[in-house]
Amino acid sequence: MDVDVDLSVVISAYNEEPGIERCYTELTKTLSQMPLSYEIVFVNDGSTDNTALILKKIVSADNRIRLIDLSRNFGHEAAMMAGIDYSNGRAIICMDSDLQHPPVKIPEMVSKWEEGFEIVNMVRVERKDAGFVKKSNSKLFYKIINRMSDAKLAENASDFFLISRKVADVLKNDYRERTRFLRGIIQTIGFRKTTIEYVADNRIDGKSKYSFLKLLRLSFTAISSFTKLPLQLGLIAGVIFGCISLILIVYSIVMWIYNTPVSGYTTLIVFMSAFASIQLFVIGIIGQYVGYIFDEVKHRPIYIVKETVEK
Repeated sequence: MDVDVDLSVVISAYNEEPGIERCYTELTKTLSQMPLSYEIVFVNDGSTDNTALILKKIVSADNRIRLIDLSRNFGHEAAMMAGIDYSNGRAIICMDSDLQHPPVKIPEMVSKWEEGFEIVNMVRVERKDAGFVKKSNSKLFYKIINRMSDAKLAENASDFFLISRKVADVLKNDYRERTRFLRGIIQTIGFRKTTIEYVADNRIDGKSKYSFLKLLRLSFTAISSFTKLPLQLGLIAGVIFGCISLILIVYSIVMWIYNTPVSGYTTLIVFMSAFASIQLFVIGIIGQYVGYIFDEVKHRPIYIVKETVEK
């Protein structure tokens, strides 16, 4: 394996046994037609099927392939960081193994890098296997985070991107938080960047590993990584309920002056229930942020490598 190559392609794989060989085949078909040296860094993110065994066979037959086998499943973000950390290329491309990130776009990405761009963001304009709900949720997520945060992210940006060695070194040395949203970080890190549009094809095999709860967790991770506005909800709710309380106080005093009994049992119960719900909601948000802080101060590794395999 060359110490330095022109291009490293990082692929995170978790239980991708049905389609990982096809991913390798399609990727090498594209890369072999390009006039540059390359390596493919597969990161096995604690797969419980035969993904690791298949990748080891691929490595034994191709000296341009490397395998980073993690000790357990650390999550997609951690696996991508592991691949970036272990890459040797002057440019690094991160992509998924399901071929929804089309390898045929790689030459165009490399061309932009050769023009001098340090970051090439791939923006999805269509996803063939996504229904109306998924597409709407994705648009809503980016609208929310862009409204709440000072950092403006490209809508439908994905974990399919190219970064230069300079950017990779910044990620390796400075951006080591345990809770991260990598596709957002590379858009806000600076440097000269550009975007390329692509269409996400259907998955080649298997199914998405992101359940609704995982997507919800990722969404809050992204929001908490770029804005502290959720922590200010308590202040906002306090001001709103303070105004409502003031109105109720004035109303009660006026009714008392005119000897009119105040019939407010239902109003009081509704008000107290709403206020208690807001309190618990805000406490929950604070708890999430405190949990992230707790993860950071423990300084545990982002990932643990069980073994690296190369020919």
